[in-house]
This record gives sequence, structure tokens and C-alpha cells, in this order.
Amino acid sequence: MNATISSGPAKAPWHLWAVGILSLCWNAFGAYDYVMSVSLNANYLASYPPEMAAIIKSFPIWATSAWALGVWGSLVGSALLVLRSRHAATAFLISLIGALVTFVYDFRLKLPPALDTTTNKVVPLVIVILVVAQWYYAKRMSDAGVLR
Repeated sequence: MNATISSGPAKAPWHLWAVGILSLCWNAFGAYDYVMSVSLNANYLASYPPEMAAIIKSFPIWATSAWALGVWGSLVGSALLVLRSRHAATAFLISLIGALVTFVYDFRLKLPPALDTTTNKVVPLVIVILVVAQWYYAKRMSDAGVLR
């Protein structure tokens, strides 16, 4: 009978730290944007067209809640990735669900011309792609035994 002895989790590759720290920085900005937006911080919203505050105020609670899941799920996922927790993939999956619900709602809004820009259409797609990439990376690291 051939017995294998587990020596614990696999050694963390250098890219885990690079991806984890970049992910943490990116998602910390998303959390900052969320807090400043939903608190209707006048200084922060001054960089946007004036209609932005009215649109944020009009969000139903379920849309704001989905936005919160997307933002905080990614931030928690990034922190868990740096901490080498296998739960990072679950946090990113929760984030992805929140982001998708939020962006489906956002894309159905009738925006004023000042906000109906290519950037406002592309950024949500970039965010979804990045959340999927973060989830996939965390899942791969978990499957490889790097995350415990």
C-alpha cells in the first residue's frame, strides 16, 4: 500500500501576491467609489455630471444592495486571496452575482446625454471581466492547493 504524506498547502507562487495586492487596490477603489456615491458626497460627485446624484438617489434598495454585494464581495475576495483562504473564490462569485444584477439594472436606465457615454457602457463590462478573472484565478489557486 502506498501512503502519501501531505506536507500542507502548496507554496504560494509569486503571482499570488502580485494578483492579490493589485486586486486589493482595484477593489478598494471600488469600495471607495461605492461609499462616496451612496453617501452622495458632494465633493466626490462634483467630478460627475450633476444628474449623477439624482440617478443614485433613484436606485431601488435591491439595486443598491446588489451593488454593495458586488463591491464588498470583491474587496473581501481580494483580502481572502492575500490571506490564502479558499473562500476567496466564493467571495468573488458572490461579487459577480451582485455586479451582474447591478449592471443589468444600470443598462435598463434611461440616462441623460451627459451620462450616456461609451465609457459608462464599457466600464461595467470591464468590471465584470475582472471579477470573472479574479474568481477564476482564486478557483485555480484553491484547486492547486495554494489556498487553504
